[in-house]
Amino acid sequence: MSHILLALFPLIALIATGYLFKKHHFLSEGFWNGAEKLNYYLLFPALLFHTLATANIDSHSLKTVIAAMFMVLFIITCALYILRFVKRIPPARFGVHVQSIVRFNTYIGLALVAALYQKEGMAILAILLAVCVPVVNIISVLALTPSEHMSVKPVMVALIKNPLILSCILGGLVNALHVPVWEGLMNLLKLFSASSLPLGLLCVGAALQFKEMKKDVPVLILDTFARLLLMPALAYFVCLHLELSKLESQITVIFFALPTASAAYILTKVLKGDSQLMAAVISFQTLCAAVTLPLVIWWAG
Repeated sequence: MSHILLALFPLIALIATGYLFKKHHFLSEGFWNGAEKLNYYLLFPALLFHTLATANIDSHSLKTVIAAMFMVLFIITCALYILRFVKRIPPARFGVHVQSIVRFNTYIGLALVAALYQKEGMAILAILLAVCVPVVNIISVLALTPSEHMSVKPVMVALIKNPLILSCILGGLVNALHVPVWEGLMNLLKLFSASSLPLGLLCVGAALQFKEMKKDVPVLILDTFARLLLMPALAYFVCLHLELSKLESQITVIFFALPTASAAYILTKVLKGDSQLMAAVISFQTLCAAVTLPLVIWWAG
């Protein structure tokens, strides 16, 4: 357990630092907007590309990992839509529940897996991200969109323009086709990658809005329990059923134990969902993950 806490401490400290910097106006508001944009369009895609392009990928075993991921997503998405039908939940609220449970904070995930499992674990997680990013974006957009406004074209255009998806596709192709990349460029991407996670975690902290947590407390607790404890438990049993290796099971369980993504707030606001509830869920889950993640990692290990 001690090595898990040692791996988590820098992550929690960076998130807390970002929150304190934002709260006490240590840096201007413009800095955080620029930092998020820089990370989203340059640094984080560089990290995903570099990780996938240089990873030692076992395609046979990764097929099973991807199958496990899809099984978990399919089960939980079906359960959510059944709940929506029974409770007649409007899209503005349903989209928040869906994003609270199916989305994940990539910065925390990559930083944690890099600290605990190094490059071998990072390769597995990067593959999961490459496949899952477009899937959860589609699920999230559909959940927030009223049935009468649904259209395939806007969703597809948004996915094609997503820099995270593009970097995953390019990195995977470079690896699969053994495309040579100039060493100087790879070293530059490595430097960008090293900058991405610390800056991303600072931005996660800066985005926290604890004042919103006083609203809809039962909903907050249920969504957080489902994401941080129910999802990893489901992933664990799916991994057992599919007989994944120990490392593959651990990475998959951690992947589904991550708090929801900070970007869920932006998507909810753009699509006219309940953005205040979404901000509360993001903040509460990030706070609770400091307690649940060490327990889940210890249990899965």
